[in-house]
Amino acid sequence: MTSEDPYLWLEDIEDPRVVEWALRRDEKTRKLLADAASAIARRAAKLFSTPYVVTIKAGERGYFILERLPSSYRVRLLTRDGEDFTLVDSRDLGENVVIKQIYPSLHGDVLAFSASAGSDEGLARLIDVETGEVLDELWGVTYGFVWLDKHRYYYVRQYRREKTPDGVKPPASRVLLREDGSEEIVFGEGLPTAHYINLYPSTDGTRALLGVGYGWTWCKAYGGRLDDPSTWDLVYGTEEFIAYPVDWTANSYIVVSLEGEGYGRVLAVREEGGSKVVVAETKYPLKGAALAGNALVVHYLVNASSSLLVYDLEGRRLGEINFEVPGTVSSLSSYGGEAVFKYESFWIPYRLYRFRDGKLEVIESREVKGDFTVEDAWTESSDGTKIHMFVFRKKGVKTDKVLVYGYGGFGKALTPTFSLCRVLFVEDGGTFVMANVRGGGEYGEKWHKAGVREKRQKVFEDFMACIEYFKKKGAKVVATGVSNGGLLVGAVLTQRPGLLDGAVIGYPILDMLRFHKLYVGKYWVSEYGDPDNPKDAEYLLRYSPYHNVKKTKYPPTLVYTGFKDDRVHPAHALKFVAKLEEVGAPVLLRVERESGHSGAGPRIKLKECVDVMAFIYKVLGLKPEELQKGSS
Repeated sequence: MTSEDPYLWLEDIEDPRVVEWALRRDEKTRKLLADAASAIARRAAKLFSTPYVVTIKAGERGYFILERLPSSYRVRLLTRDGEDFTLVDSRDLGENVVIKQIYPSLHGDVLAFSASAGSDEGLARLIDVETGEVLDELWGVTYGFVWLDKHRYYYVRQYRREKTPDGVKPPASRVLLREDGSEEIVFGEGLPTAHYINLYPSTDGTRALLGVGYGWTWCKAYGGRLDDPSTWDLVYGTEEFIAYPVDWTANSYIVVSLEGEGYGRVLAVREEGGSKVVVAETKYPLKGAALAGNALVVHYLVNASSSLLVYDLEGRRLGEINFEVPGTVSSLSSYGGEAVFKYESFWIPYRLYRFRDGKLEVIESREVKGDFTVEDAWTESSDGTKIHMFVFRKKGVKTDKVLVYGYGGFGKALTPTFSLCRVLFVEDGGTFVMANVRGGGEYGEKWHKAGVREKRQKVFEDFMACIEYFKKKGAKVVATGVSNGGLLVGAVLTQRPGLLDGAVIGYPILDMLRFHKLYVGKYWVSEYGDPDNPKDAEYLLRYSPYHNVKKTKYPPTLVYTGFKDDRVHPAHALKFVAKLEEVGAPVLLRVERESGHSGAGPRIKLKECVDVMAFIYKVLGLKPEELQKGSS
């Protein structure tokens, strides 16, 4: 294998030679970008001072809010009376720590949270909300904390390095019951490698709700009495489509199912058997639902922008919730008679809403002031398929310096979300474009499946069509993507380098013949195909960016990654850069020591943002606003 892959040695990131190789290039990159970065940094720091809410969850005591501040992550409790209490600050856990997720108990007396320095593996800590006392700590990849009482709880552990206690090879997941420091598997025994489990409680606290699935191909809904795992059984679903439980009410499980055309419908499944359709499938993809008393709030995407419809439990439509600016609803959940959710858009970091008694109220809100606009644009792919784009810019700005962002995989929908990098870029006269290409979830499960496995070339062609749309208008274009989006940009770069003025590739998957051997890559076989299968390997090799670097003229390219990434191995980035260097391509590598796929501490993320934008500004000939005004 070594003779076929001369850069295999770069996969050993524990080897000092590899670290030295990477950091030498990183140092060169930072020096080259230093002048442009320093001009951007001052305004970026000011923008970064705007708090950003990651998630909100409702409980008996009020609203648990996880937010990113300029120098830390914070968890706070906001009561319904308006009192505000800080429960956790990441600075108390160490430098550059990211708090990734929160799990308050329904009564609000206990809180679990997961934290790390950017890796998926990290610390889970359970605290007493009233006293702050640490009740328990776990290490690894853990999530889905659900309480029986203050000292007994279930959680999901993902085994990544070692076999499960029942002997299944990693990666694999199991539900454990933990009490007084000891634990046992209570669900998932025998579930094969690369299958996952999600766990959460019903809002009345009586039922366990579980999703059990394989990759992004199928998921089944399970449920049972919370206090008796022996009752946790299949509620709805097969290995042909995605289904997951939402809640439990009126002796029925509320289930979202993506069978049929794959847009989604809501079912009520009775415990003793039998089901009925509560909300039928529409032409818009259904992305989630939550109970609000006797009402059901259902989240749809309309041209990749969120819209909420309200129904009663018999399926009668009661109302609609729309937003004046295209945006994204997330953290949709419920407690008691109310549903809560977060809304954000390109220049709106967050608005927190609650819906109860048929009324919508704002809990908190922030936005960046500016004369911004977001428009819809459409283009056609190579096979005539229409592709939607969001175009975010300042009003009156000429669309001639364009940053096109794409993802195209795993059924993930790209919707309008807040990013300080994007706001900064647009404030300085750039145009940010979000491309809704196939492989994502913007137009239902069929849209996702149209870009998986041997069909993935269609995703790349969709993205090329979006780039061509602006090139034909005379614009300079830089393409950017992260993770699977890094694969997207890498494929376009190696297939049509002349189409791009620049490429920015972050935390990428690029070696399509070895992704399944690195970290948790086996999870992605259902999406990409199996490199060990000769038939799959044939089409993977045709587009694998790492294997398709050739001697030609490439545009300036920045590849960036982090040594703490334990989901997508940094070797994808390092090996690709080595190949590009071999053919004399103008490529830069940026490596962050304290960053991973789960992010980084706010200060590190700010530095990464500034350097990435400095590269983009240089390629597009864009000047920071303060330089345009002639200030120092």
